[in-house]
Amino acid sequence: MPDIKLRLNKDMLVLSTPVLSALARLGIDVEHDVEFTLLLEPDTLEDAYKLEFIAGAQCLVAATASVTPARLARAGMEDRAAEVVSAALGAVRAQVPQHVLAEIGPCGLPLDASSKASLRENLDQYARAGRLFAQEEFDAFFLNGFSTCADLKCALMGLRKVSDAPVFASVDVAADGTLRSGRGTLEEAMGIMEDLGADVAGFSTCAPQEAAVDLARRAANATALPLLAQLEVRERNARQQGPTPENPYYVPDAMVAAVDALRAAGVQFLRAVGDATPAYSGALVATTMGLDAVVRESAAGEGEGGAGAGAAGAASGAGSGGDGSAPHESTAPDAAPAASSSAVSPAASDPAASAGAIEDELADFIARARERVAAALGDNLAIVEADGPRIEGR
Repeated sequence: MPDIKLRLNKDMLVLSTPVLSALARLGIDVEHDVEFTLLLEPDTLEDAYKLEFIAGAQCLVAATASVTPARLARAGMEDRAAEVVSAALGAVRAQVPQHVLAEIGPCGLPLDASSKASLRENLDQYARAGRLFAQEEFDAFFLNGFSTCADLKCALMGLRKVSDAPVFASVDVAADGTLRSGRGTLEEAMGIMEDLGADVAGFSTCAPQEAAVDLARRAANATALPLLAQLEVRERNARQQGPTPENPYYVPDAMVAAVDALRAAGVQFLRAVGDATPAYSGALVATTMGLDAVVRESAAGEGEGGAGAGAAGAASGAGSGGDGSAPHESTAPDAAPAASSSAVSPAASDPAASAGAIEDELADFIARARERVAAALGDNLAIVEADGPRIEGR
């Protein structure tokens, strides 16, 4: 496997959807039986990862979120921690992916940020989890699902105490930028990630496209680290007529428009979570295929438009509408040269005409992206579960 650090701020990369969602669709109790499934039926997880690999996800996320001692104890597996880690990583490595990420979730212990004893106890949970990977082959840790700054600090400090491996970190945020717990903000979490040695800073949200892009810009303003955006699918519903605030990503196509805007805002890593299927990973991969990440010079000193907005203007093949929320199609190689800056086009003088042009460009971009999805996945879409969403026209 290539060193993932060599790809930071370079290639657009997609993380696999949560394997627990695939297991739940098979009727497995993911709250209690994941570890038993790993040890007794590893083929079940290998089959799930095979779909993600076929869909094109470059980074497969191992099912190791619950390897902190407290969570393993609840499953009665505290004495088999090393076996669980080896089995989880083995199921991923069987696909020979480009990169393997070892996920570690919140330990679940009560945490009093004002108590040194409580902080030490929580920090030790993550240090002990990190030691389980000392002899394993993987690319990076993935601290995921955190909703408080105090827990995030303990996790980062615990891992850095025992390992110098790259660390991806992500927090769950609401559309307004507050952490899912209601305590702390996206900016505070980004600062903690940068200060405590994370290599990639991320967030997960179920917010619609415009709000998700705004969160990406805020994250870009708060840190110079490469960014990860996870978009949560609340419910797959092929009968839904269009995106709604409650369920914006109801089919894979619904993520296509958001991807280009997130990239322009500075996001390098993308992932569909929640009720997502491998078809979502395929849509993300096909939309970003062959594209480089938009490199931000620095998070410091950016204007109100945000670091991502500033970088978007300089990026080749990426852009945004007047308010930065609607993505444009890249300029075609054979397009006519741009008019001089002193000329004023009819669209520029007529706001309604300008808005219509943006909508036309967006519709054209989505149509092209759908073609890329279908071409990239080809007949492999047939192996996605029958009740999953499908790319239109297939």
